[in-house]
Amino acid sequence: AYKLVMAWAAVRSVRVWGWLLSLCLLGYLKHKEMVKSWADAFGGELYSIVTKYSGALLLQKKYKDVEPTLKIKEVDGLELVKKFSEQMESMLRRKVEAVERLVEAAEDADLNHEYNSSLEFDYYNSLLINEKDENDNYVELGDEFILEPNEHFNNLLVNTTYSDIQLPTNVYNKDPDILNGVYMSEALNPIFVDNFERDPTLTWQYFGSSTGFFRLYPGIKWLPDENGVISFDCRNRGWYIQAATSPKDIVIIVDVSGSMKGLRMTIAKHTITTILDTLGENDFVNIIAYNDYVHFIEPCFKGILVQADRDNREHFKQLVDELQAKGVGTVNKALTESFRILREFRDAGQGGLCNQAIMLITDGAVEDYEAVFEKYNWPDRKVRVFTYLIGREVTFAPNMKWIACNNKGYYTQISTLADVQENVMEYLHVLSRPMVISHDHDIIWTEAYMDSALFASQAQSLLLMTTVAMPVFSKKNETRSHGILLGVVGSDVPLRELLKLAPRYMLGVHGYAFLNTNNGYILSHPDLRPLYKEGKKLKPKPNYNSVDLSEVEWEDEDEILRTAMISGETGYLSMDVKVPVDKGKRVLFLTNDYFFTDISGTPFSLGVVLSRGHGEYILLGNTSVEEGLHDLLQPDLFLANEWIYCITDIDPDHRKLSQLEAVIRFLTGEEPDLECDEELVQEVLFDAVVTAPMEAYWTTLALNMSMETEADIEMAFLGTRAGLMRNALYVGSEKLSNRKFLTQKDKESIFTMDHFPLWYRRAAEHPPGSFIYSITSEDDSGNFSLNMKQGSGEKKHTSTLQQYITENHGKAIFNVASLSSLQILNCFLIDNNGFILISKRPAECTLTRVSQRQLHCLLLTACLFCFDCRVTMYDYQAMCKVPYHHHSGAQPLLSPIYAFLTAVKWLISDFLMHKKQDTLQPCDTEYPVFVYEPAIKETNGLIKCRDCQKMFVAQQIASSNLLLLVTDATCDCSIFPPVLPDAKEVKYILLLKCDRMRSQKLRRRPDTCHAFHPEENAQDCGGAAEISVSPTLLLLPLALLLR
Repeated sequence: AYKLVMAWAAVRSVRVWGWLLSLCLLGYLKHKEMVKSWADAFGGELYSIVTKYSGALLLQKKYKDVEPTLKIKEVDGLELVKKFSEQMESMLRRKVEAVERLVEAAEDADLNHEYNSSLEFDYYNSLLINEKDENDNYVELGDEFILEPNEHFNNLLVNTTYSDIQLPTNVYNKDPDILNGVYMSEALNPIFVDNFERDPTLTWQYFGSSTGFFRLYPGIKWLPDENGVISFDCRNRGWYIQAATSPKDIVIIVDVSGSMKGLRMTIAKHTITTILDTLGENDFVNIIAYNDYVHFIEPCFKGILVQADRDNREHFKQLVDELQAKGVGTVNKALTESFRILREFRDAGQGGLCNQAIMLITDGAVEDYEAVFEKYNWPDRKVRVFTYLIGREVTFAPNMKWIACNNKGYYTQISTLADVQENVMEYLHVLSRPMVISHDHDIIWTEAYMDSALFASQAQSLLLMTTVAMPVFSKKNETRSHGILLGVVGSDVPLRELLKLAPRYMLGVHGYAFLNTNNGYILSHPDLRPLYKEGKKLKPKPNYNSVDLSEVEWEDEDEILRTAMISGETGYLSMDVKVPVDKGKRVLFLTNDYFFTDISGTPFSLGVVLSRGHGEYILLGNTSVEEGLHDLLQPDLFLANEWIYCITDIDPDHRKLSQLEAVIRFLTGEEPDLECDEELVQEVLFDAVVTAPMEAYWTTLALNMSMETEADIEMAFLGTRAGLMRNALYVGSEKLSNRKFLTQKDKESIFTMDHFPLWYRRAAEHPPGSFIYSITSEDDSGNFSLNMKQGSGEKKHTSTLQQYITENHGKAIFNVASLSSLQILNCFLIDNNGFILISKRPAECTLTRVSQRQLHCLLLTACLFCFDCRVTMYDYQAMCKVPYHHHSGAQPLLSPIYAFLTAVKWLISDFLMHKKQDTLQPCDTEYPVFVYEPAIKETNGLIKCRDCQKMFVAQQIASSNLLLLVTDATCDCSIFPPVLPDAKEVKYILLLKCDRMRSQKLRRRPDTCHAFHPEENAQDCGGAAEISVSPTLLLLPLALLLR
């Protein structure tokens, strides 16, 4: 009698292997043939059980029967990538047309609007809508605004008939400029609605005004942050800044002399931070601090400009935070060095090759600096100089204004933290003048970004997207020379929508599509990991949108692929790659073919990857609709709901349909308006017919299982390349050990837009007819998978039996007496990646994270001597712990409110709680993965340990990914350090780190540049700072204190 109880729970004890382990005790290591016989006997028993309950042989036969009717279609990767590119270009073109209509409407509305300084006008303020006072009356600017959940907008409460207005807390909502701008932009409402009706795939549309208000469609209720503050300012967003200005090279000069101590230094730091926030990946920057001498705040960047990507901007902010004021200021040397850098980059064809500017931040300039400008900038004035006078003193105001006005710049005085935002924005208006005067409406596309600002309370609504934007100009002749920028119009494009145009089924088991920008940064890639976990919260990584293509496709060591794609070429490249799966614990060795081309009218390039063997062919079966429809209606069948069999997200009546329901309605003619992928639907029909007999087979087994004692199995399931899955439960659903498996809660186990299921991918890389066994953590499930190759094509159909072995065993297959006194051997059942599934000692099989690591190390000590199985993998998107670091109270802040709040938090954490914690920052790591060479059926040897030699034999178990490892238990080999599979940070030596930071990778510059215009009014160069500050802003710190 022999009973095998199988479930999804973690292995706690595996006595079912008792017969095998008892044989280990009796055997001798020198008898290799005996170990082989154990492995063969055990493998035969296991194969018999999993073959029976998976129905693998029946499935194999059914595909063999229809083989003569199959047609093999070879995939032309180059034609495929061109087809996808054309579809993406067409989709993105529709977004551009929507934005163009908004720009035209906004400029016409401004042309017909006369400014009225006493205008009174009520509008829908997104913060105040639907708010009532104590008398149950709607508050001012907060009238009733109907909001309804909308699936197209992530089930947020929206109003699709009207837009509403958002303003930052520091902008007064009834300022005359605001009221006139809001009144004028009311003309955009019908255009928003019309755009959405023309193109139902549109998402958010908006107009960001240069005065600070933000008109958003559809309208939403805007929620303040936990401090009651709305810090979102549309003028700080990348889409606004990129649309308003051309690429720019900027050197920031900051005075750190003794006179800058205290509040002046705090304001200066915040000014620098605000300037940095106005830069993007098409810009270049450096920062010079000066007092008695001149120094670059990052020594590695001495004498150069660096790309203003998120990585470098954040690095500069940290260094700015550490600046200290001392000594005497001499600005001439700093100006000279700045002009020299800008000239060298301009002459060498480096940097942005468009606008160049110097930002001078100081509390006074007393030197004779005219000679510097005569030597380096006059008469051409190729470099604009913007001056920021810090503090309330006006003694040096004439000097600072003279510098700006004589170098086509702008002068402002910044007395408080509240002044910073508005005054920094002035330089963008100056740089936009040439483009505005020329009336060149450049279309810009942003890098990928996750914008949680719109949905502060909806963490799940974080979307990776790009934005298309265009500037809006004043057409009035009387202001033409002033080049007045009214604002920027934009619309978001979720990258998920683009990827829908590259269907998964066309790309095969391991194939994928990806996008990158003109700067080489990833726009979309299945291996891009933009989030990290801090405690229980998911947060965007600081550098999530500046991950370079070479950091994801890191085996492209010579950057041939990167260079070709950035150059906008169309072509093909083949590479042998190591692909990490199962959260980096395992690796697949693949040969990938890369096909790439540009997307016309955008700065993006598209790549399509097809793996040899699985991505080269598609099998087409001939099945009638009637026959296939009958089998589609079986209850055990479901489809990949993230795939697009039919388009269901446009018509509101279709949005509630699952993909399977949509396919059935399409085939039955119930929904003639449904647009479906007929090739994919045909594949589904064929797979449904061929796999239909599995339902009866599994049902028969399930009915007879109660009469048997052989096994207790929870589930069998199968999947096909068309995203079709079937499953059968051998137990009641309430008895399932892992209810997440094959559900949306376990993305690794289902077909998604990004990948095939993990069990499918692993099975596809093993010989036909073999099973894949794995064991994971207590919350996950392991599986036995069968890979079958059909016909002359390479289409993979995976039948998988989900099994786990628990401590409830029966009698051993052999009734062997207990020989516990003969503990001379250790026996391990291991998989091809070195993870121990079964150990002789039950305590070793508790699969907590710690003990599994210890077991892994125990195995690897022997493994490393058995065969060369170690593969080094790299992760260039890792996050590493850094020691707790105290930041000064003068840290650059978003607003004076945050200055107050941060000071309070600092006092509480440093003086009351005394709590220190490690923080995480981006880093590079390397980690080992272990892979057994399948060609090696058996290996043995000796490990020398102190005074003894440990013998071992490793024997492959047929038709599986398992090995039986038998070692001598009497020899102590603890002298060997543990081999941990943990990732370790790659520590670069200082010189190498500096070289990496200075390196300028190939990039493709934007096609247009607007640096100067002969009609520009350069005498409009600034004066005293005047801003409208909300009374709420001034009173809020006091209110927070009283609270």
